[in-house]
Amino acid sequence: MISGGLDPPIPHWSAPLSELRNDLAALKIERGTTPPPARRWPVFLVVPAALFLAGAYYLRFTNQPLEVATARVAKTEVSTDSVRAAAGTPLLTASGYIVARRKAVVSAKIQGRLSSLRVEEGSRVREGQIIAKLEDRDYLAQVERAEASVQRAEADLAEARRQSRVAEDLTRQQIGTRDTLDGANSRVAVSEAAVRQARADAEFYRAVLANTEIRAPFSGTVVKKMAEVGESVAPIPPGVNISTASGAIVAIADLDTLEVEVDVAESNVAKLGPDQPAEVSAEAFPDRKFRGRLRQVIPTADRTKATVQVKVTILDKDKDLKPEMSARVQFTEKAAPASPRAGSDAPAPTVSVVTVSESAIVTRDGKSVAFEILEGRVKIRAVEVASKTGGVARIKSGLYGGETVVDAPSAELKDGDPVRPKS
Repeated sequence: MISGGLDPPIPHWSAPLSELRNDLAALKIERGTTPPPARRWPVFLVVPAALFLAGAYYLRFTNQPLEVATARVAKTEVSTDSVRAAAGTPLLTASGYIVARRKAVVSAKIQGRLSSLRVEEGSRVREGQIIAKLEDRDYLAQVERAEASVQRAEADLAEARRQSRVAEDLTRQQIGTRDTLDGANSRVAVSEAAVRQARADAEFYRAVLANTEIRAPFSGTVVKKMAEVGESVAPIPPGVNISTASGAIVAIADLDTLEVEVDVAESNVAKLGPDQPAEVSAEAFPDRKFRGRLRQVIPTADRTKATVQVKVTILDKDKDLKPEMSARVQFTEKAAPASPRAGSDAPAPTVSVVTVSESAIVTRDGKSVAFEILEGRVKIRAVEVASKTGGVARIKSGLYGGETVVDAPSAELKDGDPVRPKS
């Protein structure tokens, strides 16, 4: 009891004491007993259920048809005149270098020291024009000596003939003997041979003297100077690289015969025909085009590169084009030959032309293909394109008209994939 305060209230239990004891007994955990196990699914039911759910997810989310844009392959009958109008469309492209078909490295025909050089790089020369000279004093002396020998031989011949006439008169008068006449005639024959030999020697030395003058073999432009005045030069023997050989004086090229040498893949050579038209562009002038024409297909291939060299003549002459410039050649479609008509009012013959949007043709594994839509899936078709112009591809083989194809197919699209055309 606390002084000065009230006693605390005694708690009042609303339930009997016996009931509380029963509740406490219910909460007691018996030793050695465990709670009942949770209910589990059998394994043979769980695995099929998981597989079913995974398959449903795949079908729902991964095998849905891909929505694609489509294009229709058209087949039309057009006149041959319309086909000819398409001439000039690109066929294939190749790269190479501009070269002069007519070119030469000029050297001396005889050995000597260069006494004068009358040209520089870029000089225009005419055929037969003297472009350089060798020192010629020794050769002049040889010519003079040979000419003197000719004069002496001619004088000996004249004397032999005089003696022959005298011997003939004496023999006719029966003063001289026949043997004397025969000897005089023999000396005439010997003198005539000596004259011919002397004249030949003189001609030889004149030719040698003329070889001290180096002349242009054809009209053209000096593209490289390889010697200077005072250097010793000599003829270039066969089998030597004339572009670097000692003795070369200048290199001349006829710039009116410029052409382009390009390498074309073996698989594309069959597309080219005689006089195939082409368009040439030099790397130095990418915005300028020059007309060209196929001149020659070299009759051998390069096994290391699997290419064939092709030569294209440049028809448009231009002073800015130089030998050894890099160039690109675009071969174009050739105009089809005109078909004869019975009369001026006769209709032009027609041909079937298969076309499709250019974007429907893509490259797979190095080949041109299209994806045709058949019964909700795509079928890959290998095609050969004849030409492309204005966003339209003209098909040579692989499509025949009436097919529906995927327009601009993605890189992930594969043969057999399900698709759905865009609405």
